[in-house]
Amino acid sequence: MKVTVRLFAALRERAGAGEVQLELQDGARVQDALDALADISGDTPVVMAVNKEYADAGTTLHSGDELALIPPVSGGAVTDQPLSIDRLLDAVKDPRAGAVVTFSGVTREVSHLDYEAYAEMAERKIDEIVNTAIERHGLCKAAADHRIGRVQRSEPSVIVAASAPHRAEAFAGAREIIDAIKAQAPVWKRENDRWVAGQTPTA
Repeated sequence: MKVTVRLFAALRERAGAGEVQLELQDGARVQDALDALADISGDTPVVMAVNKEYADAGTTLHSGDELALIPPVSGGAVTDQPLSIDRLLDAVKDPRAGAVVTFSGVTREVSHLDYEAYAEMAERKIDEIVNTAIERHGLCKAAADHRIGRVQRSEPSVIVAASAPHRAEAFAGAREIIDAIKAQAPVWKRENDRWVAGQTPTA
């Protein structure tokens, strides 16, 4: 059977391509694909996703599946356009809200940063993170956007907004969202021609 393997950041550069096709035996598992790609993954810790859902090494693969190898991430919408905090403020307006908190993560010290993402999965993961924070902290609304491509110094690469009846919940919700995006969303950062070491993403 044939499986498409998506590669990102340092793995993509090592392979010289963003995806490779693997021929595996019927009933093969993710571990079999990892073994076949050992020369690419090397000692890089990776998290796997099958059809855009996190998976473990024992997950059975089927013909036509898409397997993504996700290296440590440096973690709404994922867009190559400049981010707008005003757009997020409009998105979280709510008559119940007595507090609105925003966060902008901006490029500092260097002239620019370059971001890459497994965009389809990153958008889904960011939506999950936002919805979890809304439920956990009793937020009225929340939203987050992440930039990909080149981000110049002082420009935002990620923005978050959260509204809630009271400020404590709004601050806590916004903090949880940005921390989870950094830890879980498959987004990578390149600085001075080197991929920045990040966190191994969690399901």
